[in-house]
Amino acid sequence: MVTVALSGGALAVAVVVGLLAHEWMHALVLRVARIDYKLAYFPGSAAGFAGILAGRPWAVVHPQPRGHEPAWILRVAALAPLALAVPVFAVGAGFVSPVAVPVDIDTPIATAIAIGWLACAIPSPQDFSVAFYAHRALETATDSPTVSTRSRAD
Repeated sequence: MVTVALSGGALAVAVVVGLLAHEWMHALVLRVARIDYKLAYFPGSAAGFAGILAGRPWAVVHPQPRGHEPAWILRVAALAPLALAVPVFAVGAGFVSPVAVPVDIDTPIATAIAIGWLACAIPSPQDFSVAFYAHRALETATDSPTVSTRSRAD
């Protein structure tokens, strides 16, 4: 029973940290490409803890392209969270050890952490929309600098 509770807690923590890392991956690519962006935490959330959890994004990256950037940069930024899966697969394949001291990773807690983290590595529907239609966002950005694409973790 204790293992189940610890696994559930580990899953929740992995998802929270993974959602933030998901958005940070978008921001990292945009920063390296020198595209302006805004990163907002808990935008538009209702007051209180329940308001934060209830169907609102936890973090949102708003790229602000000027229109002269190549579309592939926005596509890479949109799909960048896929890179979050690399460490989990590397540990699972035995290429690297998760810590300096060998630990048993075949536990329900480690499995819950891996599942939560991998769930956050999947690009969201908004991410795929940006990946498929980045050229349209750039055309719109050329016409109106206030239009921005967005990615959100919820």
